[in-house]
Amino acid sequence: MHDHPTDLDEYSWPTCIAPRCGRQLWVAETGRLACRPCEDATAARIRELPALFARLDRTATLMKGARRSGAAASGSRTPPIPPRLDVLALVGPGGVAARLRDIEDAWRSALGWTVAPWCGSAAQAIPQHVEFLGNNLLWACSSYESVGQDIDELRRLHGEMTALATGKQRHGRVPTGLCPTPVGDAWCGTQLTATADSHRIRCGTCGARWETLGEWRTLRAAQEAVAEEQARRTAAAA
Repeated sequence: MHDHPTDLDEYSWPTCIAPRCGRQLWVAETGRLACRPCEDATAARIRELPALFARLDRTATLMKGARRSGAAASGSRTPPIPPRLDVLALVGPGGVAARLRDIEDAWRSALGWTVAPWCGSAAQAIPQHVEFLGNNLLWACSSYESVGQDIDELRRLHGEMTALATGKQRHGRVPTGLCPTPVGDAWCGTQLTATADSHRIRCGTCGARWETLGEWRTLRAAQEAVAEEQARRTAAAA
């Protein structure tokens, strides 16, 4: 009599460690932690990150330039053109570069390698992180016990960047001040709104439109001029 189980039904076949996968590993994948399809999908996502970041970085630069340099000190109550905070959060500190750096640092520590200090801008660092992760992904999928959470983090990061870069997510409307279009001896005064994923602002009352960065600056200048004129009229009437 045997005192240990031999029935194959009691054998628990190893499965992929990636949270959204969990499929049984092939015989040829014996010894791996993550399956080859997850490795291939992750490798493809890693390769696409630099181009996605470049698109988001251009958007962030455009949005940063939407407010005139003197607007912050003008005391105007007119809200600024809405920045894409979701984009800025990815291209700025704690964004894409930091999230990739954290994965690289963890892998380096697990390998017993020196954790290199992060120098330079995010645009300079990301290609280096991508190269490291791409070169060592096979090792991670085969030997790194925390690779499942890193695969999931890279999936989420790629998804966030893709959604913002392609404009496939919906945003609520943000007030951008009153319409400054002259109407007779006054101004239109309709509350204008915009969405964070569009360059277009349109007045629903008079039909005026502002669709480019230059037109946004013209809009802001006109709104400030109207505010100043109204302040002068109020002071004169007092």
